[in-house]
Amino acid sequence: MATDTHADATLQGVRIQSLPKVSLHDHLDGALRPQTIIELASEIGLDVPSTDADDLADWFEDQSDSGSLVEYLKTFDLTTAVMQTRDGLRRVAREFVEDLAADGVIYGEVRWAPEQHLAGGLTLDEAVEAVQEGIEEGEDAVDANGSAIRVGQLITAMRHADRSLEIAKLAVAHRSRGAVGFDIAGAEDGFPASNHRAAFDYLASEFFPVTVHAGEAAGLDSIRSALIDGRALRLGHGVRIAEDLDVVQEKGEEVFVQFGDLARWVRDREIPLELSPSSNLQTGAIARWGTQLEDHPFDLLYQLGFSVTVNVDNRTMSRTSLTRELKLLADAFEYTLDDLEAFQLNAAAAAFLSVEEREELIELIAEGFDR
Repeated sequence: MATDTHADATLQGVRIQSLPKVSLHDHLDGALRPQTIIELASEIGLDVPSTDADDLADWFEDQSDSGSLVEYLKTFDLTTAVMQTRDGLRRVAREFVEDLAADGVIYGEVRWAPEQHLAGGLTLDEAVEAVQEGIEEGEDAVDANGSAIRVGQLITAMRHADRSLEIAKLAVAHRSRGAVGFDIAGAEDGFPASNHRAAFDYLASEFFPVTVHAGEAAGLDSIRSALIDGRALRLGHGVRIAEDLDVVQEKGEEVFVQFGDLARWVRDREIPLELSPSSNLQTGAIARWGTQLEDHPFDLLYQLGFSVTVNVDNRTMSRTSLTRELKLLADAFEYTLDDLEAFQLNAAAAAFLSVEEREELIELIAEGFDR
């Protein structure tokens, strides 16, 4: 049975879906509509686990709930397979934007790896151009419906491959045509950011923003490498920074925490954490603390002053939306609208935009929550 990822998501009488939001960690190949997968697969003669959209949504959710990032990533074989043509990429990108807007997102960054979408004969540039066409079509469609959204591309290199410098140059080449930042993704453990130092050196020389997947499937050393070797301005997930915190004493509701040097640096420098609660449960990223959302160190990090943001990671695999993630957190930790607003303001401040554009985004969020 399909799950409505927006249903009954209210807080203090307010529909969370209607609140203005910022989405920073959202994978294009993890955000396909099941019906779109079925239709695109039919066009290329690809077998799918089910030709019923609800059943296919069930399949993705079941396959992704493995407790392993490696197993979780295998579900992308199907989604990337239907994203190998210009039309396929354009459609998926357009629908991605439309779905963000339906979720109340007013600014989003979509991350994806062009090197994984060349099997149909596209060049890297053609792939990026196709996605940008889809984004702009989606933005226009949202505008025609009386809303507004802006979406930028985070051009991503696969950390287990050796094309990161090439992909970094691709990102910079498209910085005035939709690309707003760079990322590395894929199997984290055993593939540190230091393997891609040449790419990060180049990006730094071009003053191009970087976020790095770190602190999900690997721990503190991975985060350290993302910051030192990658010069990351944000941490993709970053949840395992909590491993550098030691709860040394508890008195009633008061908790005393001892910071490691890395955790203190991330907190004091306000390096944003792109946390994805449901995904972190599915991949086992929070296994050290437990297996339920209430065990997620999200609230600990928030209460200690880390710059936490809320994200979906992969809408299809986690069968979720930003509305749903916020509702889950509110239920788990008794958050109020003020808390949800704080998460959006953190995300707006962390967006890869100019300071003027971030200030405008912050004003839009404040106005939306005031209403």
